Amino acid sequence: MALRKQPIAERPAGPEARRARLLELLQAADRPLTGTELARRLGASRQLIVQDIAVLRAAGVEILATPRGYLLLRAHPAHRTLVAVRHTPEQTEDELTLLVDLGVKVVDVIVEHPIYGELRGSLHVASREDVRQFIEAVRRTGARLLSELTEGLHLHTLEARSPELLARAREALRQRGYLVE
Repeated sequence: MALRKQPIAERPAGPEARRARLLELLQAADRPLTGTELARRLGASRQLIVQDIAVLRAAGVEILATPRGYLLLRAHPAHRTLVAVRHTPEQTEDELTLLVDLGVKVVDVIVEHPIYGELRGSLHVASREDVRQFIEAVRRTGARLLSELTEGLHLHTLEARSPELLARAREALRQRGYLVE
């Protein structure tokens, strides 16, 4: 008895069709999609997906590479702020959990490096599950946090649906002793 293979990929004809389908997948996604997942869904190699992402970016499409995969940048919510914070690497999970529990998304982490200037890492952490995945990736890879380059001092871009949530987040960071003023 022969096993029937399940179709894994769509295999769009040609690079333009594949890039159009890649863009559709990113637009429909409610979470970051990994290069491996996109490659499987499009019947292409991961390297080809990385190349397609580069071509789309060069054409002006705003695609972010996050630790959890690719994310299409959408219009920003009306309420954003930048906060300066300082804490130890061991306090990172507490800081991120504190913010997402208040309904605030941590968009990025920014440090000022003496040689390279501003270094920015995309986070896009908006839930406890996002925090768990981020911390697990740090542990699994042994990667150092950007904030370790600056003795814990770093900036975060925060997003929320109201300025009141951002004010509450700032106050919560102040109470924890993380906020630098």
